[in-house]
Amino acid sequence: MATVDTFAQQLGQNAAAGAAQTPRSPLATKPSTLAQAKAAGQKFEAMFIGQMMQAMFSGIKSNKAFGGGSSEEMFRPMLVDEYAKMTEKRGGFGIADAVTRTLLHAQEAQG
Repeated sequence: MATVDTFAQQLGQNAAAGAAQTPRSPLATKPSTLAQAKAAGQKFEAMFIGQMMQAMFSGIKSNKAFGGGSSEEMFRPMLVDEYAKMTEKRGGFGIADAVTRTLLHAQEAQG
């Protein structure tokens, strides 16, 4: 019965042998692939920021004197999504760059 360490070593050796046999494809150098990965990273960051802002706005009640009501409650998620998109376009939190790098790295590993 193999131990966890022995199994991990075998996996590492198999991965190294597989990497030596298959040449890496230059997926990350294609402009379309770069643009798609960057767009996916930006969309992910905007979604993440939106989820954080939804929690922030969930405790705020609408003010009846200045509108409010069910219409404001219905359209608030769309407003929060737009706030999230604007926040991401102005620099965001830096998550988009990390997601883009990870996507490109994963594509190189597959190629």
